[in-house]
Amino acid sequence: MYLNALEFLDEEREAWRPFEELTSLSDEDLARPCGDAHGWSGRDLMGHLLSGLENALAAARELAVGERSATIARLDAEWESRGGDVVNAELTERYGALPLADLRARYASVPGELRGTLTVVPESRWVKHPDHMRWILDETIDHYAEHEPDLRAIVAQAGSSG
Repeated sequence: MYLNALEFLDEEREAWRPFEELTSLSDEDLARPCGDAHGWSGRDLMGHLLSGLENALAAARELAVGERSATIARLDAEWESRGGDVVNAELTERYGALPLADLRARYASVPGELRGTLTVVPESRWVKHPDHMRWILDETIDHYAEHEPDLRAIVAQAGSSG
């Protein structure tokens, strides 16, 4: 799919760019549930996306120093055994408990940290490794695409409330 890391990193950066708009929303707009986004608030969406990015960052750190990622194995097993709805509900609760300033700071910093970490992971361990590449795509570009309608709805709702 990708010929090299730079190709992926460029595409991921562009795919993430629209989601940065959430950082410009007021605290009140971020807190408001949106019916057209599964009842999620902007804050919920930020936490959900951040969880995927932090998962990918943990895996990238492991792949930078070794051939395998315990994070990937653990999270795949958890998703399979517990189910996505349960895992996602727990993540919404966990990230929802963070002070908003902390959530905003992590949301702003983790995407760049992930990109930087991926630059030191040998391509053979992710770009050229089909399972690891699929997993990283699931946590990043594919995940963003899945939530583009939620982003649009949340941003539109914020625009109509001002």
